[in-house]
Amino acid sequence: MIKQYGDIMHRCFRCGYCKLTEEYTAFNCPPHRVFKFESYSPGGRMWLTRALLNNEITNSEHYREIMFSCTMCANCVEHCIFTFKDDLVNIFVAARGELVNAGVIPPGVRDYLKNIQISGNPFKLPATDRDKWANNLEVPEYTDQEYLLYVGCVGSYDEQGQKSSQAVAKLLLRAGVSFGILGKNEICDGNEVRFLGDQGLFEYLAKQNIEQFHKLGIKKIITVDPHAYNALKNDYPFFGGGFDVSHYTQIVEALIDSERFELSGYPVIAAYHDPCYLGRHNGEYEAPRKILQSIPGLKLIELDNSGENGLCCGGGGGNFFTDILGSGEESPARTRVRQAHAAGVNIIAVACPLCAKMLTDAVKTEHLSDVLEVFDIAEVVTRAF
Repeated sequence: MIKQYGDIMHRCFRCGYCKLTEEYTAFNCPPHRVFKFESYSPGGRMWLTRALLNNEITNSEHYREIMFSCTMCANCVEHCIFTFKDDLVNIFVAARGELVNAGVIPPGVRDYLKNIQISGNPFKLPATDRDKWANNLEVPEYTDQEYLLYVGCVGSYDEQGQKSSQAVAKLLLRAGVSFGILGKNEICDGNEVRFLGDQGLFEYLAKQNIEQFHKLGIKKIITVDPHAYNALKNDYPFFGGGFDVSHYTQIVEALIDSERFELSGYPVIAAYHDPCYLGRHNGEYEAPRKILQSIPGLKLIELDNSGENGLCCGGGGGNFFTDILGSGEESPARTRVRQAHAAGVNIIAVACPLCAKMLTDAVKTEHLSDVLEVFDIAEVVTRAF
């Protein structure tokens, strides 16, 4: 698979733009920021992979760590100056795929994929727990409603992610949106599986989901998680899954525009953190900001490294589960939290359950819990009623 990109890798001469912001004023590649070595930059990974193909280096533990440290945040795609930039993430996914096929992957990656295969989720929890997040809500199971609310693994099982799912469901219920959930029958979307390089397992999950969606007559899907949004919107059509997929912020923005919510106000200084899989991967920057700007009393400010230059929280590309980047002082999440604190904001608003968890943990590690909180945008809206 990786051999098809041999010519592209040869054309990369490591100019370095890929690891910077648009203005070339700061490093914006998460593993490069953490490890400080060029080998951890996109250009470094390109040359190492090419060297492996040419038998100039061996498939070592260090090489595997470098390849799987990438968060697939697509900053390199955004800022590469060459015409082949759209293939950069595909190259890194293909390189990982070679390692998966060879059976030589870091323990964290191995355990993640194994848990998905055995338990159907990375938390090793039973499917009967998948809908516990909705226990105290009158959320209907999907029958023939207009929308399926697809929650995802993190939104179903992680404590922080469950708060995001609950807030989204509350907003949809309050606005009278016709929707249902799959509950215990929901299946992992597979986005991280694909980006970790296990194409076979991803296809299996995608086809399972598509079969179930078609059987139930589902045509419109709202996702809580941008990672699920990315997979369902961009990858499922290749397997016959052509659905109308929206991230919940796109739906909530439309609901606010049509005055389905009456917002009383929420006096707070907030900054919005762009999720990579909603922003750079899918070009949605405006809907979350418009929601926040519509809340009376809320003052929205932009942090450094926002929008197309957004700083990844460090959880993408499977790192949320494998933790190869770690939680040291230079970790992306802790860097982001320090930026927010320096800017004087009260809350960091996010639109991704993975970002919510990563940044919440970073706030605690930075000992800023008394002055800074992390909320999903849906939670922010519920506070404005």
